[in-house]
Amino acid sequence: MKPLIYHNPNCGTSRNTLAMLEASGETPEVIEYLVTPPSRQRLVELIAMMGITPRELLRHKGTPYDELNLGDPALTDDQLVDAMMEHPILINRPIVVTDRGARLCRPSERVLDLLANPVALFTKEDGETIRYAGGAQ
Repeated sequence: MKPLIYHNPNCGTSRNTLAMLEASGETPEVIEYLVTPPSRQRLVELIAMMGITPRELLRHKGTPYDELNLGDPALTDDQLVDAMMEHPILINRPIVVTDRGARLCRPSERVLDLLANPVALFTKEDGETIRYAGGAQ
């Protein structure tokens, strides 16, 4: 399976994740999810594949999270997914899908566990060096 990344090119974490994929020899399918958001069904599938809740996928910074009162614990998963469908910027990123599973890659090095041949040494945009020896991140 060709890796897939739901990407925002304006996000440093997303750019680092894509660069790690490429440094590992992968040529992922890149979906700029703010331009081409996933369908509601696909978003629900991704959440299930990652084993997280919709609330855990919500992005707060730089989004209408507070204005929409999405921190209200009374909101259902369906209501949170509806909010992400209406405002895709609320979907945290990057999400990577490979034949090894799906993961929200924050921090970006979480992508390495999803790859068959992950890069062993990588320098992020901010100069931080990642050494990968395998295992859970």
